[in-house]
Amino acid sequence: MKKILLGIALSVVVLQGCKKDDDVVDDTVVLTVEEQNSYDDAAALKFMEDNYFNSKGVITPFDSTKDTDDNYPKLSSYPHEKLPSGVIYITRTDAQPDPGKVVGSTDVINLFQVGKSYLSVKVDDKISFGSESTFANSVLSGDVIKDPAYFYVKSSVLKKYNETYSTTYGRNFYEIEGLQEGLKYFKSFDLTESADYNMQGVIIVPSRAAFARDANIYGTSYNNRSFVFNFQLYNTKTRNMETED
Repeated sequence: MKKILLGIALSVVVLQGCKKDDDVVDDTVVLTVEEQNSYDDAAALKFMEDNYFNSKGVITPFDSTKDTDDNYPKLSSYPHEKLPSGVIYITRTDAQPDPGKVVGSTDVINLFQVGKSYLSVKVDDKISFGSESTFANSVLSGDVIKDPAYFYVKSSVLKKYNETYSTTYGRNFYEIEGLQEGLKYFKSFDLTESADYNMQGVIIVPSRAAFARDANIYGTSYNNRSFVFNFQLYNTKTRNMETED
């Protein structure tokens, strides 16, 4: 629980301080739900055109001032699918476990990931992801993210929160439904945490499949924000619901 709270605090701090000087967002613009959904979808498509995978599968933006990355294929050129929820998953076909383990909806998962969130904005009539915020970065920290509550929150954790604050929140107060949905299309590696990483792919979660405008454990920090999860799954296991939940 301490790790969860620390992660929340760090995310909020990063979110407040990570706006780029050349990426000014007008926070006074209030979009309708329909506009928000349209912006998120357009920004996701542009993101897939503006970025590529490096040799380790980490998302990297194309540099318009150099030609050294011109030979890298765009994210949009990889096998991908947009789900009815708006979630897009992208697969690196040569970076999947064989045979791998199917991820259950209540499994204990371990993620090596670079997770970021964005606000969809229109600048010069072009819609893109702006106001970048780091949600989690295992490449920098070297740490595998273990059993994150934003994939599956233990009932005991949710119950304790509701009892403490006299609330009646459901699972989506913690969980990112779009991440759950996207991970169904990937399998877990049987690897130790010390193994070198090779990212399997990407899940792009529009705000409507994340926290949207709803109350959530992060406060308002991630309202209207889309998420991009660039990840590798390690050693998922079936959760013992009797002892762990």
